[in-house]
Amino acid sequence: QVQLVESGGGLVQAGGSLKLSCTTSGRTFSSYPTAWFRQAPGKEREFVTAISWSGSSTYYADSVKGRFTISRDNAKNTVYLQMNSLKPEDTAVYYCAAGPFGTSGPYFNPGQYNYWGQGTQVTVSS
Repeated sequence: QVQLVESGGGLVQAGGSLKLSCTTSGRTFSSYPTAWFRQAPGKEREFVTAISWSGSSTYYADSVKGRFTISRDNAKNTVYLQMNSLKPEDTAVYYCAAGPFGTSGPYFNPGQYNYWGQGTQVTVSS
């Protein structure tokens, strides 16, 4: 069983930065491709970025490309999302997702992920 815990969300002004973390206990994180999704009020959950289990491959949504960076430290069982030049439209609950076990990834389809965290709120004020 993989339990994911996100942290690092908060309130920031437009143009500011935040760094989210996703940690896990239980099985080693290094066996799972991992992604970040987000969901704004009244909208569907959308893909933000994903990283392969090794960290060698990454995908980004066009809306965050050049501003967000995903990375992982498998020794610390942690995946990070560095968010720079934040915009009010980045306001959402951000979710970490992992899986499936033993595959390379990364994947942008939420249906391909087995495990999800509870989410962390990111609010960007104008």
